[in-house]
Amino acid sequence: MEIIISNSSGVPIYEQIKEQIKEKIIANELKENELLPSIRTLAKDLRCSVITTKNAYEELVKEGYVKTIPAKGFYVAKINKDIIREEQLNKIEELLSEAIHLAKASNVSRAVLNEMIDILESEEK
Repeated sequence: MEIIISNSSGVPIYEQIKEQIKEKIIANELKENELLPSIRTLAKDLRCSVITTKNAYEELVKEGYVKTIPAKGFYVAKINKDIIREEQLNKIEELLSEAIHLAKASNVSRAVLNEMIDILESEEK
């Protein structure tokens, strides 16, 4: 499992690990009931502490993306697609709100914002 950690991002390492695993689950790169690397193995692979990977896994368990089976390990949990969609919509709303606020402060019109969205969307294809 490829996880890229940035020491310069300002985001705690456990949060970076958690978010990247979460993204892989949402994108179905990690399937339901798939065994995740052990805490020690992941820590070794990422060259970070076991406490860091433990915190990432615990957060994923709290959020319902991962389940733990004692003495067996951490597995991808069955996820509720509706809850994930709501989380994603909330994140989009936050980012759009920030973009709108910045656009207003910079006197950028809605037409320019729409054009930017169209350009960015076409580059994603």
